[in-house]
Amino acid sequence: MSNTNRVYRLAKRPEGTPDHDTFELSEEEIPEPGPGEVLIKTLYLSVDPYMRDRMRDSESYEEPWDVGDPLKGAVVGEVVESNGARFDEGDVVTGELEWAEYATAPGPVLTEVNPDLAPISTALGVLGMPGLTAYFGTREVAQPSAGDTFVVTGAAGAVGSVAGQLAKLQGARVVGFAGSDEKVSFLEDDLGFDVGINYKTTDDYQAALDEAAPDGVDAYFDNVGGPITDAVFTRLNTDARVAVCGQISLYNSEDVPMGPRKLTQVIQSRATVEGLLVSDFEPRFEEGTKQLGQWVASGDISYRETVTEGIENAPDAFLGLFEGENIGKQLVQVAER
Repeated sequence: MSNTNRVYRLAKRPEGTPDHDTFELSEEEIPEPGPGEVLIKTLYLSVDPYMRDRMRDSESYEEPWDVGDPLKGAVVGEVVESNGARFDEGDVVTGELEWAEYATAPGPVLTEVNPDLAPISTALGVLGMPGLTAYFGTREVAQPSAGDTFVVTGAAGAVGSVAGQLAKLQGARVVGFAGSDEKVSFLEDDLGFDVGINYKTTDDYQAALDEAAPDGVDAYFDNVGGPITDAVFTRLNTDARVAVCGQISLYNSEDVPMGPRKLTQVIQSRATVEGLLVSDFEPRFEEGTKQLGQWVASGDISYRETVTEGIENAPDAFLGLFEGENIGKQLVQVAER
């Protein structure tokens, strides 16, 4: 075990898009686990778009970080020392921990990961928070049925790629927006989406929707917001359901831009528009993880991971999310088991 611990802290609050100056990598002592705690060696850490909101000095559904605070996110790690906790040395666990090579945590905030069920990295992706977000957002909020047309933005990301496949399992026609031809091929050839749309090479989103969804949109899973959502709202069918999961197109905006006002479309369609926070479904996480695991094991759900090596490259992995560099779940591998 190393004698030092590299930890990322928030160096400053970004104005607009974060850059490398937003992050400070410091070398510190490896922490000692207190009573009921374990010391964890980080194997994988997750970078996610919602973390951008925690860099602001404003209220949000997640508490903002102060300048100088360690950055935190979902981690899969190995227990290297236990001080009376319910885990033993060598156990693999997941929880919200610091962006660090080593971290301590109380046993109750951690969940054991079974390495025999699936690769441990999936606990941060298809079998973790992104997969659960897709599971509950699709099944409980967007609620596609057989014969419906389901549209998802950020479709090649960790959440969108699973949401689209879940809609296909329900018998829906699935249309996904993504940011490259490679991603469109991934959606159509690997995941079985009916139509993928490269939004970066599409000049007219409404015309693209008319072609991809000629019968209108019955269910919409929104990860992006912005002009694509404006276009989708004009194509909502009567009693359509909209799950608002993310607004990544706006996360780096200092002032939220005024877009076309589309609430008239909601009046006409009598659509239901509902915000989605996966934490609301925490009592049912075991149900969702079990079902997703069965679908992954049977091949009904496929997944892809983009893995960046080395904790020193974690900022690059995070910043790449806003450039659309990842396909599937973006992870940072910090160490090998």
